[in-house]
Amino acid sequence: MSRRLNLSVQFATGTDNIPTRADFVVWTRAALTGGGQITIRLVSREEARELNRTYRGKDYATNVLSFPYEREPVVCGDLVICPEVVVREAADQKKTLLAHYAHLTVHGVLHLQGWDHETGHDATAMEAQEREILAALGYPDPYL
Repeated sequence: MSRRLNLSVQFATGTDNIPTRADFVVWTRAALTGGGQITIRLVSREEARELNRTYRGKDYATNVLSFPYEREPVVCGDLVICPEVVVREAADQKKTLLAHYAHLTVHGVLHLQGWDHETGHDATAMEAQEREILAALGYPDPYL
């Protein structure tokens, strides 16, 4: 299986304190088990709210949305991240901003590969995988 990663990062919002493309590459590679063609789009609160309302029926801006298109032969999909929500959540949860971005990127990439957290068993397995990946990257447990 190819380990090649084609990652595009779109900065569609003017928010400060956004990680670099290199940060997103590290986090995406850590969570990706094979190759991938992934776009990460950083969006305004308004765009995040509209996408969440359109695709999930939830009328609020969320932190990360995953849009998987293919899983074989490589993962193809989009992640949409809302920096305004990420900054607020990191402060509320007393996490560093980079640790929270890393967690949400890993979480989103796992979703692109088919991981889910709809049931208790699935959530436990996905959270364990996130903890393992983030620990290997030097980040604390995001669920503490």
